[in-house]
Amino acid sequence: MVKHIVLFKVKDFENPEDKRKVLEQFRDALMALPEKISCLVSIEAQINENPAESFDLALTTVFNNYEDLATYATHPDHVAAASIFKAVAAGRACVDYTF
Repeated sequence: MVKHIVLFKVKDFENPEDKRKVLEQFRDALMALPEKISCLVSIEAQINENPAESFDLALTTVFNNYEDLATYATHPDHVAAASIFKAVAAGRACVDYTF
């Protein structure tokens, strides 16, 4: 099994409600992916509630192998969800490991 963990940071917004709206849109798009990408074993995407931390959203996904992770990464529905983040991106960190 492969665990894929990604932390996302979005740019600053003048209005906190606008930032929250974009984060919710991104989270919801990610959480809809299991219905569209069969190789995705599990997914959890949550908005950070700790204002003292710098990242805004955490994503944890599980795949059977690295080939499935590669399929997910290039899947059109994943690319569409990722485009929501790309428009407001300020940073990203990723860790992949087998377990």
